[in-house]
Amino acid sequence: MSWLSSLKSVFSPAQEVKEEEIQNVLQGYILPNSKHALKDRITQVNVEGQVLQLTLHTYPEEADHLQKIHDDLADALEKCGIRELNMHVIQQKHKHGESCSNPDHGKQGHSCASNAQASTAASAQKLPPVVDAAGQTAPAESKAAEDPNNPPIQKPAPQQRDVPKHPRIQNVILVSSGKGGVGKSTTTVNLALALQKLGLKVGVLDADIYGPSIPTMLGNAGRTPMIEAENFVPLDAYGMAVLSIGHLTGDHNTPVAWRGPKATGALMQLFNQTLWPDLDVLMIDMPPGTGDIQLTLAQRIPVTGAVIVTTPQNVALLDATKGIELFNKVQIPVIGVVENMSTHICSNCGYEEQIFGTGGGDKLAEQYHIPLLGRLPLNVQIRENADAGKPSVLVGDDAAESYMAIAQKIADQLPKAEKPQNRIF
Repeated sequence: MSWLSSLKSVFSPAQEVKEEEIQNVLQGYILPNSKHALKDRITQVNVEGQVLQLTLHTYPEEADHLQKIHDDLADALEKCGIRELNMHVIQQKHKHGESCSNPDHGKQGHSCASNAQASTAASAQKLPPVVDAAGQTAPAESKAAEDPNNPPIQKPAPQQRDVPKHPRIQNVILVSSGKGGVGKSTTTVNLALALQKLGLKVGVLDADIYGPSIPTMLGNAGRTPMIEAENFVPLDAYGMAVLSIGHLTGDHNTPVAWRGPKATGALMQLFNQTLWPDLDVLMIDMPPGTGDIQLTLAQRIPVTGAVIVTTPQNVALLDATKGIELFNKVQIPVIGVVENMSTHICSNCGYEEQIFGTGGGDKLAEQYHIPLLGRLPLNVQIRENADAGKPSVLVGDDAAESYMAIAQKIADQLPKAEKPQNRIF
């Protein structure tokens, strides 16, 4: 079976939120040990992206079933594209139709509102929590309406520390930048080849779903991976296992016009449904910015650390700062900063000029107490060799030594893998 005929069944990106199916789930759910329908208890429903916020009222005798209700709904809604359910419970004192136990009932000035009215009023006051990128709940705008005896039940966002390690990949290193055009992909392929020269088994995953350039830079553009047991077989590029969305689109002209959930689903399948060999390091070429891909990686892929690529100019530094702040929030260590295009030497007269400014990488490293791994020149050879599919480290041009020095600093920071007791080699 060719890879193309299996593509639909294997490479099916994450589904978008399906509102009609969500409605069917909420309308059809019956409360545990009861004949009451959930839809009769719901006072507010709000969907933001892949997060559903649900407010409902319950009674004291139903308190033991709240966690089951949440878990049942979370599992059913996940099939509708909902990744997180925030359930807010407003507990009523007595069921509709029962008499009010307040001794002031019937006296002048006393008002005994119906359960439905009380529930609606409480729901209007109670604001849903906001979950930030680190999975922590931010305080709501109004604290007065929160009931400390009935905190909202929610499924917390996964944390980096909880993500299980890949069985065949020892270390995952992200090569990231706050903005495009700073040479991130060129840096990725050269550092991967440099780490391989240092004796490590290296792979490369292109996570830039919308603008994949790794196939061109590693000289295998136009090639497509085989499929084995419903898994991709990574392509070989100079002894490295490599895979990119660019290997699946077939040409340079096909745009990947996907919304965030589909793009992140595609990335997870490239990572999880690929027969990666045993690797010391998997280098992931990240898309620019701090969006869906970055958050998905932080919550679902075990990351050893990130390398930040920037140019000395102020605009690039501002965006690189946002990238570092994001990694700090999601508990991904920043290995260091690479200052690209730091200086230019004229090929005719030898005059050196700092076209994009000076000291940018130093300022970033000092501000966040992270190493400046190295500086790379603005050199026509780097660009020409990358465009030809033969990166600098492979051909040994003037920049190769700088890439090797940076790779050595990265290798020195990697945790040393312990050799299994049952291995002979």
